[in-house]
Amino acid sequence: MFGKLMIGATALLLLAAQVCAETIEDKVAVCAGCHGADGKPVDKTIPTIWGQQAGYLYIQLRDFKRGDRKSEIMQPIATQFERDDMLAIAEYFSQKPWPDLGQPRAPKDVAAKAITASASVGCPACHLDRFQGDGTVPRLAGMGRDYLAKTIADFRTRARGNNPGMSDLMLATSPDDLAALVEYLAGL
Repeated sequence: MFGKLMIGATALLLLAAQVCAETIEDKVAVCAGCHGADGKPVDKTIPTIWGQQAGYLYIQLRDFKRGDRKSEIMQPIATQFERDDMLAIAEYFSQKPWPDLGQPRAPKDVAAKAITASASVGCPACHLDRFQGDGTVPRLAGMGRDYLAKTIADFRTRARGNNPGMSDLMLATSPDDLAALVEYLAGL
């Protein structure tokens, strides 16, 4: 809990400086406080944004700004941005290299279960065969294990409401299959 309070306080302090930011580097400086200066998030429940799809990043910023996606930390930050800022920030991070979070590959039996579950749910139809995503669909390959688990849980409880279709898919998938998917995707 203390770590999240510190992250929130840091983000809010940086937010004040960001209001006067002029360059893209100035505007994204606030992001490093949580998402990591090297692309590795400081809290494992925070998503990796370096190398993520630009369209997806833009939509998330837009959804935070509109209140369609809830976050006590991200909403105040996103409300400061205009559309052009959000597009530029999304493009900036999409051009960064995807960081290696050092997560081990899933064991063969877990990977097999995950691949079967993925095919059943239809994950590759949007996230593509190697889970790299495209356009407005996020990359999941190599995403942090804790973030993936939290996101799935948030979709299942509908705490994350900016993609109702994902909530429906996560609710229709067994917890065991979802746990296998987390392990598999994190290790890609």
